[in-house]
Amino acid sequence: QVQLVESGGGLVQAGESLRLSCAASGSIFSINTGFSIDTMGWYRQAPGKQRELVAVFSSGGSTNYADSVKGRFTISRDNAKNAVYLQMNSLKPEDTAVYYCHIVMKRSWPPSRDAYWGQGTQVTVSS
Repeated sequence: QVQLVESGGGLVQAGESLRLSCAASGSIFSINTGFSIDTMGWYRQAPGKQRELVAVFSSGGSTNYADSVKGRFTISRDNAKNAVYLQMNSLKPEDTAVYYCHIVMKRSWPPSRDAYWGQGTQVTVSS
């Protein structure tokens, strides 16, 4: 019901920047479904590690960041396009991971809350 298309990953050197994009689409966004976006953001998973939160827009619209990226990464969104972006500055080798877009759709009645993941985009930062 929801397709998440990510783009913007790649190979960069330490200190450089990348911008990730994620666009959501699907029949669930039709006005008659009653669904709306609850949360939208980015997670990442490095080799041998668990998937972790990077940055997210919470239900109330506020932003939350992992401590490791505060001051370097900025999340933004375009509600008209159902899109979310992640501007990553001052990248470090430890930022190397597969970055996943994540969205939670909610509906008041009948109550429903469904989460969706993108396919992931690789970010590699060389030292």
